[in-house]
Amino acid sequence: MTIVLLPPSESKLAPDSGPTLHLSTLSFPELTEHRERVRSAVIKLCSGSKVKAREVLDISAKQDFELLRNQNLLTAPTAPAWQIYTGVLYDALDVATLNSKQTQHLTSMTYIQSALFGLISLADEIPAYRLSGDCQLPRIGTLAKLWAKDCTSLLTERNELIIDLRSGTYTKLGPLPANSETVVPKILRRTPVGPPKVVSHHNKATKGRILRAIAQAKSPVRTIDDLVKVIIGLGAEVNIPQNVNKAKPTVMEVVVAAL
Repeated sequence: MTIVLLPPSESKLAPDSGPTLHLSTLSFPELTEHRERVRSAVIKLCSGSKVKAREVLDISAKQDFELLRNQNLLTAPTAPAWQIYTGVLYDALDVATLNSKQTQHLTSMTYIQSALFGLISLADEIPAYRLSGDCQLPRIGTLAKLWAKDCTSLLTERNELIIDLRSGTYTKLGPLPANSETVVPKILRRTPVGPPKVVSHHNKATKGRILRAIAQAKSPVRTIDDLVKVIIGLGAEVNIPQNVNKAKPTVMEVVVAAL
């Protein structure tokens, strides 16, 4: 079965009710020890000096509610990750409007590269939190150094097509394994004059629409050719430059219309 990798969103919705977080129930229990370390470090950081916590988390005093969320990671209510993460990509994905079969298909193949939890399923129940992939936590250091080896190892064990929709920051937390069948869609926007350009907002929205189309596809997307057909069906152009280094992922240029 195909695997799709997503970045988290910086913005998150805190549920009003739900069970508390149980790390052992998350996908990839092999990561539980790392998850406990990061969770403890985040709680300690946000329970101490606000000035220090704001600096590490790169937030302002107006965002001190994020410190409270992190302080309460042990007791806060949880919900499926697709309900927690908000933002452009997740709005375009719009899981709530998929039918039950499509939602089950989507959650069975989609994983999020989280700074706090490592790799988790779109269906895993988590609380709202604040921690970016480029943070350096006291006594832990860079999160890439903590997560990369184990997350890459878990991906290496999967003998399936991997569609990587993560941003650069989160790719570092789990680099794609060498010699695996992997594809990285690169979203470009068509412009009135000149070559297509990368645009952040359109990039995220298009990735959300691509994943939604995969979930709704009548036939499973198992190959790069299958993915090309799905994307063309959305009205985009697809170009796959020749990959001279077979150990590296296939880059797929997806060109969409100007806004």
